[in-house]
Amino acid sequence: MFTTIFYQPIYNLLIFLYNLAPGHDLGVAIILITLIIRLILYPFSKKAIKSQKELQTIQPEIEKIKEKYKDDKEKMAPELMALYKERKINPFSSCLPTLIQLPFLIALYQVFLNGLTKDNGKGDLLYSFVQNPGQLNIIAFGFINLASKNWIIAILAGAAQFWQSKMLMGKSQQTGMSKIMTNQMIYFMPIFTIVIGGNLPAGLTLYWLFTTLFSILQQYMVLGFKKKPLS
Repeated sequence: MFTTIFYQPIYNLLIFLYNLAPGHDLGVAIILITLIIRLILYPFSKKAIKSQKELQTIQPEIEKIKEKYKDDKEKMAPELMALYKERKINPFSSCLPTLIQLPFLIALYQVFLNGLTKDNGKGDLLYSFVQNPGQLNIIAFGFINLASKNWIIAILAGAAQFWQSKMLMGKSQQTGMSKIMTNQMIYFMPIFTIVIGGNLPAGLTLYWLFTTLFSILQQYMVLGFKKKPLS
């Protein structure tokens, strides 16, 4: 079922885009498939970005409730839920795009692992209307081996992750332990991305880099470009 619903469509889309890409560049195909997936997930991402930003605006009220009921966890939860309901905020909606994207990410990982290093474009799972390109050229842009590890792309992906987190967090109104944990996550996730990405095929890390960049663009589209006042 996973192969039919996720792996096979993504594999075929990648090959289809590879056939269309100038010079049959697999790197270009990966960027295009990343853009398509981000466009499909845009409605969920838009809602999540707005929800996360709204959570920041009510953070002082959340902190007051946590402080007031710090010794009574049973009362704290209903009070927090009441606040979310009053402000019409779903505190879990920011996790939705990540959960939805996970099957795509797993399928892409298998495509890059199997399709690039084992099947290498021979593709028994190709649809009848997708032309078999024969042997895939796994060298992107003339110098990046997408089937091997690439720490430079991993570092760029981590930097993009840091940029995205800082932009979305902005000037956080959190205090105390919540602020400490938030600041730790801002630095932890980019490091995690670099460590994991540096040990994955470069094709998957390239996807992660561009999905983060497209996410940053979507955040600008949802939240708007804020110009700094001239001094």
